[in-house]
Amino acid sequence: MPLPHFLVMLLLVVTAAGLTLWAVSAAGVPLFALAVTALLAAAAVHLVGREH
Repeated sequence: MPLPHFLVMLLLVVTAAGLTLWAVSAAGVPLFALAVTALLAAAAVHLVGREH
């Protein structure tokens, strides 16, 4: 992957994370609830993506 593409992708990911945190904060959702949801989603993706 060329460096400019990587840097743009990195910028988009960081921006999306910042927007997500801002939206959750603006909606009044506790940060703990966001963290638990993210951990559960990561666990689900990990378990579904396993090769048996």
